[in-house]
Amino acid sequence: MSEVDSVDTSQFADIVDKARQIIARYPVSRSALLPMLHLVQSVEGHVSQAGIAFCAEQLDLATAEVSAVATFYTMYKRKPCGEHLVSVCTNTLCAALGGDAIYGKLREHLGVGHEETAGEPGTPGSVTIEHAECLAACDLGPVLQVNYEFYDNQTPESALELVKALQRGEKPNPTRGAPLTDFKQAELQLAGFFEGREQDVAGPSAAVETLRGAKMANERGWTAPVMPEDVPLPAVPEKK
Repeated sequence: MSEVDSVDTSQFADIVDKARQIIARYPVSRSALLPMLHLVQSVEGHVSQAGIAFCAEQLDLATAEVSAVATFYTMYKRKPCGEHLVSVCTNTLCAALGGDAIYGKLREHLGVGHEETAGEPGTPGSVTIEHAECLAACDLGPVLQVNYEFYDNQTPESALELVKALQRGEKPNPTRGAPLTDFKQAELQLAGFFEGREQDVAGPSAAVETLRGAKMANERGWTAPVMPEDVPLPAVPEKK
């Protein structure tokens, strides 16, 4: 009996069709692994050993190959997440602007630490908190994300009120992007399935601060110099 055969993957029976749709997007099936991991995470709220076995079975991979990917990327969780995943940017700029204070305030309120959950994972109002390394919104820092949606220009007080609202079952609107949903639904979207939420991708993604430089350049007629067509390019190293 193979390692895959020894693990019960019956909980994923309802997503076999979706898994096959994902695989059909790629000329080589193993290329579907990243969205497949998001798909199994949408079922259990994390990537379990059964989820790894399911991906391996669908993609004809060894479980070790799937595990190597699932443990490399921090977006794949090895423990069940809460209804909401709160990611606080504590990289250098956000930390200096207040990100560390925000994380400390939320940790104190929730009574848990990095990648830990306040409440029963998956139940309404449960919250998982984590440090995040650079959320690529330095112009709007300090920032945090809830289920990967942005909440910009936060303070310890505003972040605390946001988390309290999540615990009350509310879904405050993100600063930009799609309307807030729960973690499992967000994972399903990351796998490529929107199921009635197709308009979410049309949500505003850029803030005034982000576009300020481009707006100024347009108003003043600034353009980047065109690259001459005869610029010599570096030699391509010979393959060995």
